[in-house]
Amino acid sequence: MDSFIINGGKQLKGEIKVSGAKNAVLPLMAAALLSPGESIIENVPNLIDLKTMSHLLRVIGARIEYNEGRLSIDASNCNCFEAPYDLVSKMRASIYVLGPLLGRFHQATVSFPGGCAIGSRPVDLHLTGFEKLGAKIEIKHGNIIAECKGGLKGAEIVFPFVSVGATANLLMGAVLAEGITTIKNAALEPEITHLIDFLNAMGAKIEGKNTNTLVIQGVKELKPTKIKVIADRIEAGTFVIAAAITKSPLKIVNCNPEHLQALFTKLEQAGCHFRIEGDTVLVLPAEVIKPVDVVTEPFPSFPTDLQAQFMAYMTLADGVSHITETIYPDRFLHAAELNRLNADISVKNGTATVSGVKNLSGAKVMATDLRASAALVLAGLVAEGQTTISRIYHIDRGYDKIEEKLSNVGADIQRIIM
Repeated sequence: MDSFIINGGKQLKGEIKVSGAKNAVLPLMAAALLSPGESIIENVPNLIDLKTMSHLLRVIGARIEYNEGRLSIDASNCNCFEAPYDLVSKMRASIYVLGPLLGRFHQATVSFPGGCAIGSRPVDLHLTGFEKLGAKIEIKHGNIIAECKGGLKGAEIVFPFVSVGATANLLMGAVLAEGITTIKNAALEPEITHLIDFLNAMGAKIEGKNTNTLVIQGVKELKPTKIKVIADRIEAGTFVIAAAITKSPLKIVNCNPEHLQALFTKLEQAGCHFRIEGDTVLVLPAEVIKPVDVVTEPFPSFPTDLQAQFMAYMTLADGVSHITETIYPDRFLHAAELNRLNADISVKNGTATVSGVKNLSGAKVMATDLRASAALVLAGLVAEGQTTISRIYHIDRGYDKIEEKLSNVGADIQRIIM
C-alpha cells in the first residue's frame, strides 16, 4: 500500500487551487440516470470514489467517459437495475442510485453500502422515505430490493433528523413521482442546493431551495443537461487549516468562502484573520493559537468532515479545547494516531478533550478513514522530524493529488508507492 513521507516544519507559500466537490459530483452522477441521453459534468476531480461510482453506472448500463475534468454520462441504454456488493461495499454513496432507479425504472436492488469505518451510518431514512412514496422494500441476503409498479407517488416526508444522503436520494426519486412530494427537515448543504439546480435544469420542478422544506411537483420525463461542479468546501477548509497550522500566509483559490463561514468563525476565535476577494481566501495565521471548542452539526454549522482536521490544529493550541461530534459520534479514530505524534487527546462520550502541546513530533501513523488521513497530513506538515502515513488510499478517495498541491507551495511530502 502507498504511504506519505512528510518532513515537517516547512513554511508554505503561494496558492492552492481547490478542485470540484466530490460530495457534489456523486449525487449528480446518480441523477444522470434519470434521463436517457448524455449529461455533462465539468470540474470533476480524479478520485477513487468517482471511479467506483463510474464502474457502478457502467454495470447499470450507462456509458461513461472522463477526460481532464469533464465527465459524460449517457444513460440511454440502462438495462441492469442492480448495484452489486463488490462495488457498493467500497463506497457508501452507491446507495444514491436507489432513487433514480426507482424513479425512472420502478425497480432497484442495492446492496447495503460500505465506505469509511466511522461507526453506524444507517439507511433507514432512505428506505422509510421510499416506502412513503409507494415503494415496496424487502431486505434479503444483504440487499435492498425495491419496486414500485406503476411508479412512485407523491407524499409528505418528515425526517426526524437532518440527513444529506436521504435528502438527495428522496429528491431524485420524487422528481419523476406522480403528484406532489414535500420533504421537511431537508438538508441545507451546498451539495443539496447544487443537486436541485441540476435536477431543475433537467426539467424537474423543485421549490424551496436553501430552505429545510422542499416541494417537488413530479414530471413525466427529464432531459439530459450540463453543469459545472461547485468547489469542494472540505478540501478548501483542509487547505485553510494547513495554512493556519503551519503559520503560513497561504492563498486558497477557486473556492466559495460562503461555504466556509463556520470554519472561519472558529479560526478567527483561535486568532486567525482572512482577506477574501471573490473566490480567493488569503489566510493570515495566528502566532499563538487560542483554544476553541467545536460542535459538529449540519450545514451551516461546523461540518463533521472538518472535525479531524480542526482537531489536528487544536493539538498546538495554548490551552484546552473540546470537540464534540454529533453527526457520527464514533468519528474519533484519528485521535489515537494524533497522540502518536505527541498530541494529548482523550475521548469520552462523543467529545474529544484536546490539551495543547508545544510541538508535535514525527512518527509512523496509519490513516483510518478519509478525513482522518487529512488530519494526519496536516499534523505531519508541522511535526518535528519525519512522519510516515500508511493506508493513504483513504485520502485518495476524497483529495485529488493532495501531495502535489502541498509540494507546490513548499511542503516536503512525497508518495511512496509500494
